Amino acid sequence: MPTAYITAPPSAAPELAETLVEERLAACVNRFDCRSTFRWEGDIVHEDEVILLAKTTDERYGDLERRVVELHPYDVPCIERFDESDALEAFEGWLLGSVK
Repeated sequence: MPTAYITAPPSAAPELAETLVEERLAACVNRFDCRSTFRWEGDIVHEDEVILLAKTTDERYGDLERRVVELHPYDVPCIERFDESDALEAFEGWLLGSVK
C-alpha cells in the first residue's frame, strides 16, 4: 500500500485533501504545516507549505498522482511515493474498503 507525500501551499491543501478522499483516490489524507526551503529559478525560497500524506492503493496511485497534478497550483508539484511493507491488518482492510 503506497502513501503519496505531497507538498502544497496552505490555500490549496484543504481542497486537495478533500478531493482525494471524496473521489476515493485516498482513504485518508493527513495534513502537517511546515516551512520549506528550496531552490526555484536560481533563488533560495522560503515558503509556508502543508505536507499531505495520502494513503491509497497500488491500483489507484496513478489516478491520485494525475489528479493532484490537475489540481495543484505549482508548475512542478512535489509528489513522492512511499511503499509500506507492513501495515496493521485491520488498517489495511479499512484502506482497501475506502479506496475504490
